[in-house]
Amino acid sequence: MASLEDVPSVDMMTELLRRFKCSSKPDKRLILIGPPGSGKGTQSPIIKDEYCLCHLATGDMLRAAVAAKTPLGIKAKETMEKGELVSDDLVVGIIDEAMKKPSCQKGFILDGFPRTVSQAEKLDEMLAKQGTKIDKVLDFAIDDSILEERITGRWIHASSGRTYHTKFAPPKVPGIDDVTGEPLMQRKDDTAAVLKSRLEAFHRQTEPVIDYYSKKGVVAKLPAEKPPKEVTVEVQKVLSS
Repeated sequence: MASLEDVPSVDMMTELLRRFKCSSKPDKRLILIGPPGSGKGTQSPIIKDEYCLCHLATGDMLRAAVAAKTPLGIKAKETMEKGELVSDDLVVGIIDEAMKKPSCQKGFILDGFPRTVSQAEKLDEMLAKQGTKIDKVLDFAIDDSILEERITGRWIHASSGRTYHTKFAPPKVPGIDDVTGEPLMQRKDDTAAVLKSRLEAFHRQTEPVIDYYSKKGVVAKLPAEKPPKEVTVEVQKVLSS
């Protein structure tokens, strides 16, 4: 770890001011649930910055735990090398580990977990042991047909990452990057067939999680078909109440 003496003063002051601003924010433990393309990835950085939360994406956490060679990371690596799925208990343990970081002091946003009711139950058990619970579940509700239009219309310029959409943000020349004139490509996942199977999995496995948390009275349904700025306003209303 770098010595504080080596950290530029501007960076240190910026971080101190950020922590000072964060100290007055209420703690929040949030879950974002929604099908692929519903806008979770657009809203989570905004929520994270506004409420000083840490963003816990299970895939990233697993990779970090494996890289850091934590006891749980070593277990996860062994499981993945056998081609098996990492158990729910192991994932919850890695979330528990990640939540102890200073950046998670004010709470967290969980994205991509829990995907099933049994994962939600295990997560709640772990939080109960710490004397905390999930404060809000943001349900990014959107019709499947809108998602198909959103996702299958996405095109990217591979080397720069610039994204276009045939309907919402088309390039000047169809199939061509505005800046370089190079051809655009579609991600393998951005096809109707892949989306269909991902949506089926979402409806079958993850929608019951919304019902599970609805019974606890913590679900807020968001109109995810609206433009991103309007969804941000809806999120702020929900989280400030």
